[in-house]
Amino acid sequence: MADQVLLRRIYLDVCVLSRPFDDQAQARIRLETEAVKLILSHVKQGSLRLIVSPIHLIEIEAIGESEERQTLQRILREMGHRPKFDTLAARRRAEELTRSKIGVADAVHLAFAEQSRADFVTVDDRLLKRAQRADLLIWIGSPLEYCEKENLR
Repeated sequence: MADQVLLRRIYLDVCVLSRPFDDQAQARIRLETEAVKLILSHVKQGSLRLIVSPIHLIEIEAIGESEERQTLQRILREMGHRPKFDTLAARRRAEELTRSKIGVADAVHLAFAEQSRADFVTVDDRLLKRAQRADLLIWIGSPLEYCEKENLR
């Protein structure tokens, strides 16, 4: 049990989880897809703990493409960890974050990530830029930056 407490926690937003389903024609998207696959391989090996929040489930349920939706649901079910969250505190924090021009859904994701003390990974450039101005309590960056930071191979 003590080993589980020491696991590095990672929170992937739905854009990141969906990256392998995006058009792979652009080099950036291909690189990010490979980084996401590398991160998920470390989750599967048990060296990272993938945090799943209620907003993940809501957003993924709304994905129209059934193969993508089912694959993401399976990833979260098989590899994800669902900690107990204080939803009222998450709501209050999300409201604070929206004052930094962060969208509501992104603010909710960030609030849950902060509560679980997880590094937050996204491919949303606008969110990354706005998050730099917010007073976040966690690390935030792209899949490539995360792999570099954690020296994932």
